Amino acid sequence: MSEVTCIWQIQALLGEGPLWVAAEKALYWVDILNRQVHRLEPASGQKRSWTFAESITSLALRESGGFVGTVPHGFVAIDLKAGTIDPIVTVETDLPNNRFNDGKVDSNGRFWAGTMDKQEKEATGTLYRLDPDLSLHVMDQDYIITNGPAFSVDGKTMYHNDSIKGLVYAFDLQDDGMLGGKRPFQQLTFAINGAPDGMTVDSENCLWLAHYGGARLTRFAPTGEILEEVSLPVPNVTSCTFGGPDLDTLYITTASQNMSAAELEKHPLSGSLFAYKPGVKGLPTPHFAG
Repeated sequence: MSEVTCIWQIQALLGEGPLWVAAEKALYWVDILNRQVHRLEPASGQKRSWTFAESITSLALRESGGFVGTVPHGFVAIDLKAGTIDPIVTVETDLPNNRFNDGKVDSNGRFWAGTMDKQEKEATGTLYRLDPDLSLHVMDQDYIITNGPAFSVDGKTMYHNDSIKGLVYAFDLQDDGMLGGKRPFQQLTFAINGAPDGMTVDSENCLWLAHYGGARLTRFAPTGEILEEVSLPVPNVTSCTFGGPDLDTLYITTASQNMSAAELEKHPLSGSLFAYKPGVKGLPTPHFAG
């Protein structure tokens, strides 16, 4: 698999949030706009999908079992077996044009997720941190589309995006969960690079970034130097995570939203799930400690 391989041909509107569950040897991912959660066992090829009444925009493993995640206006507990979604904390009900987007758990078991403007115009998005005691904290503001986050190997750096602004930020992440030292890590120009989307960090502390509209992944050194670019046969690459028994496979989600019939004919695998072995391993998936 030294080449990018399509492992699930499906026309997801907005495939996102790939999550490797080692105990099941399975990959979960979401299609936000189709309100679906998908599950794949790569070894057997077994697939399963769930459809919900509202979008699940991100998923994370929960230490006590099951999943936590985000829906448009809150953090929730998710039981896929029962098909239930139970609220944990609700936010931004006064902002009907906002919704949650991407989210991820850090090495201390805290769940970070951000909101975005559905019209992709106004900087009304906020980055939140949900702690294991289920307390909620506003961590950063003024985003149009939040994406990421991702965390360095030592847990002391957090990366987070504003896709519309084309900015990947780096923050200093303190042990107590506070952020400091916000700084630009990458500035992308959409016409050349697409927009920065989901991302993950490998075991060598390098950042893998998905380019929405840029048809590729880029591997960046912690200094910001480009180390590798991996082309995909579809334009809208949304996110990636490491998985597999040895954590040596990158699973990559994509999107087909807003593509014309001609564009879909040219890129028929848009929305599908892909895999790639980059020759480096990833990090184990942290669990939410709450």
